[in-house]
Order: sequence, then structure tokens, then C-alpha cells
Amino acid sequence: MKRTIAVTVTPAGEINIEGVGFKGPDCEQATRYLEEALGTVSRKVKKPEYHQRSIVKHKQKVGG
Repeated sequence: MKRTIAVTVTPAGEINIEGVGFKGPDCEQATRYLEEALGTVSRKVKKPEYHQRSIVKHKQKVGG
């Protein structure tokens, strides 16, 4: 799944930031700059994906 950050502004002026396609704390790292730029965070909701592990694949070439 492609990782994206969705920013929604409600008619009342409330700003919602949602990380899509992230697992674990990667979402918090990806959205941190927006949270800092926009000011005080009133609440954070962690989706079920937050509790999943990210799989990191490393490729190694042997020989030369």
C-alpha cells in the first residue's frame, strides 16, 4: 500500500491529519513536521495499524 498523508480542514476550522499505509510509529514520524507547524495537538488516535510491525527488507550482494 502506498503511504500518504491526508490533511482535512473542517468547516469549523479543525485540522485532521491522517497517515495512510503506515505501520507502527512510522506514521508519527511522518506527520510530526505537520503537527509542529500547525501548533497544539488536541488529540491523537492510533489506528490498529499502529500496533503492527513494519517489515524492513535488506538486500545484500555477495561477491563483486
